[in-house]
Amino acid sequence: MTGESNGKLTVKEMIPEIKFTKLFINGLFVQSLSGKTFETIDPRTEEVIAEVSEGSKEDVDLAVKAAREAFDNGPWPRFSGAQRRRILMKLADLIDENKEELAALDTIDAGKLFHHGKNRDIPGAAETFRYYAGAADKIHGDTLKMSMDYQAYTLLEPVGVVGHIIPWNFPAQMFAMKVAPSLAAGCTMVVKPAEQTPLSALYYAHLTKLAGIPDGVVNVVNGFGHVAGAALTSHMDVDKVSFTGSTEVGRKVMQAAAMSNLKQVTLELGGKSPIIIFDDAELDRAVHLALIGSLYNKAKICAAGSRVFVQEGIYEEFLKKLEEKATSWVVGDPFDPSSQQGPQIEKKQYDKILSYIEQGKKEGATLLTGGKPFGEGGYYIEPTIFTDVKDDMIIAKDEIFGPVISILKFKTMDEVIRRANATTYGLVAGVITNNLNIANTVSRSIRAGTIWINCYFIFDKDTPFGGYKMSGYGRDMGMDGLAKYLHVKTVATPIYNTPWL
Repeated sequence: MTGESNGKLTVKEMIPEIKFTKLFINGLFVQSLSGKTFETIDPRTEEVIAEVSEGSKEDVDLAVKAAREAFDNGPWPRFSGAQRRRILMKLADLIDENKEELAALDTIDAGKLFHHGKNRDIPGAAETFRYYAGAADKIHGDTLKMSMDYQAYTLLEPVGVVGHIIPWNFPAQMFAMKVAPSLAAGCTMVVKPAEQTPLSALYYAHLTKLAGIPDGVVNVVNGFGHVAGAALTSHMDVDKVSFTGSTEVGRKVMQAAAMSNLKQVTLELGGKSPIIIFDDAELDRAVHLALIGSLYNKAKICAAGSRVFVQEGIYEEFLKKLEEKATSWVVGDPFDPSSQQGPQIEKKQYDKILSYIEQGKKEGATLLTGGKPFGEGGYYIEPTIFTDVKDDMIIAKDEIFGPVISILKFKTMDEVIRRANATTYGLVAGVITNNLNIANTVSRSIRAGTIWINCYFIFDKDTPFGGYKMSGYGRDMGMDGLAKYLHVKTVATPIYNTPWL
């Protein structure tokens, strides 16, 4: 399935043939050395999609060896920026040409809404490759005027072999966010997709070959985090790891990096983000932003605004409108264009979310709406809203990573700033107000990497994204996302008899 459909295909016809299930090492799709496979499951139906090759430490070793050879002796780091730009532009075009198939793979593998994938995620991934393609020939150092009779300049050089570990909530977009800037910088890499969602990463690997990226530059090793991921993060020949996932695993990534070769690490981790709604906010818009900010992508997003603080003057009216909107939220098959929320990724996560809902009830929060599984099959859960939530409740502290919203009442700006910051996380925050002074004060007071004022989920290839505190460090996207794959080298030389210093 490529190109545009005629709009009349059945769901069965929209599901593509699974073409790539092996490991991609040194430009070839190969079986794992052990011959082991694992099942990837369709969360819509709980049925097996395909058997995928399971990478081991030995497979990671082969992939890293290929990436190291491609970096040390291959053409990619030695191409001019213009050469890399042309190939990345071709890759972006290939992504656009295959957007329906890529979107369908993420729908059956991750339960993502097909129409969002086709119209947002996959085109966005293509644009990310174009953005960094445009930067590939603009990687320049500086000339420095020193205080002595010397001059210096800086070079920006690729860090080397990069290990990318990507999560299951945005498989296609995360691949682009990490692979595109590292390719533009001249790095080579090994990608370890989430074991729940390997299919789109393997398809991307196929497209890199078609685009003309040399063998060994991009390698994809499917497998489990505690095996393939651990082998990658502790590998002595990997120069950097970029990881997006849970804070718990992020700690293990840092530890492995420190205990091996002190490789550089960039972490984008969890969040328990606040959306703060003041009395002067336009109410209908505030309700819309709170709902989208909490439930988008079935709340499988680290930046979900799962703590919604509402000022007491509009609290009751806000709840009425929110309940009305939430009960009309459409949960259903992600291939159905009317669906707003698909299934959770897997049984383990599904059960975990339901256990948090039960915990919220036990702690005394009031269940406003939802709280139950949805439908007869698949991992669907109703949008769930709790009111009368206290800051010390588990549902207000833990990252649930599911469609569970906690509503908290506040009185003053100073109070809500203190409460919003009372978390181990610091990824994003939303501020909804028509008062410029409040917006400025709160946005500068919240300890988070991104603040959205009167909007939410405004991601863009131009804007760096990352967190404070236990939400990680380093940034994806923007020029900051390119800089993390570059070393800065200083070169100094004496100057003689110059009239200028």
